[in-house]
Amino acid sequence: MKFVSPKIDYAFKKIFGSQQSQDILISFLNAIIYGGKKIIQSLTIVNPFNPGQLLSLKDTYLDVKAVLVDGSVVVIEMQVARMAGFNKRVAYNLAKAYANQLETGEDYLLLNPAIGVTITDFILFENNEDVINKFVFQQETKKIKFLEKELQLFFVELPKFKKNLSELHSLSDKWIYFLKGASRLDEIPENLREVSEIEKALNIANKINMTAEELDIVERRGIAMQDERGRITYAEQQGEQRGEQKGQQKGRAQLIIRQLKKRFGEVPEAIISQIEDLSVADLDNLGEDFLDFNNLEDLLSWLQERS
Repeated sequence: MKFVSPKIDYAFKKIFGSQQSQDILISFLNAIIYGGKKIIQSLTIVNPFNPGQLLSLKDTYLDVKAVLVDGSVVVIEMQVARMAGFNKRVAYNLAKAYANQLETGEDYLLLNPAIGVTITDFILFENNEDVINKFVFQQETKKIKFLEKELQLFFVELPKFKKNLSELHSLSDKWIYFLKGASRLDEIPENLREVSEIEKALNIANKINMTAEELDIVERRGIAMQDERGRITYAEQQGEQRGEQKGQQKGRAQLIIRQLKKRFGEVPEAIISQIEDLSVADLDNLGEDFLDFNNLEDLLSWLQERS
């Protein structure tokens, strides 16, 4: 058996957002939100998965939206790569899910709770080892909770999950393992098969049960996902290099300015500004040439030659 990765947006939507996925989604949400307790008994998936609508998909993610029996709205999304404004988008999606329940002029009492569940394939909270983190509104100093039932955010950070198959005991462990490692499985392990909803999810993700068209979409979406990761990694590396160069430039400029002040006394701000704008190579040259200067006029002449 070979399984497609649930981290690929198309596969994620197919597994969790299809018309026949209610039991899968119920089990997953009970695992992440309620620690495995069977609190959610039924739900309705909003805008169920439709392959025909996704063939020309250009978004970097897909979300799954469901409404629980008590009217609560849940938005679930998978995000595999960092992006600008990610935190704002998460907040916007939660606020939209909450506010869009009302038509203009309707009573606020009609609003039902909104819950956001975001799975990331990157680490969000560096100083926190927890794989699942829950956020609610609360007073800053005394931690008095406010609207804790109305607006909730759950984050699942896949890179923090390190358990192997033999260490999976809780329902949340098994679902997170499925999300992170399904594509590496050659068969359905017994301890995952024990959860019928996970077995069903793996059967949906089984390549043998997918059409040639679906496999082609999954492959193209997987390539697009890797390309996006590559672009982000390249941009980060370029930023780090520019940061290192800027740091070197600033350090060398400050050293030369201190040396000039020791030799000539006060240096005008206009000259300091010109020195700070020099490239690393020009700063290296100035570090040698200024020893031959007799006064600031010689320095000005040197700067003018390079302007």
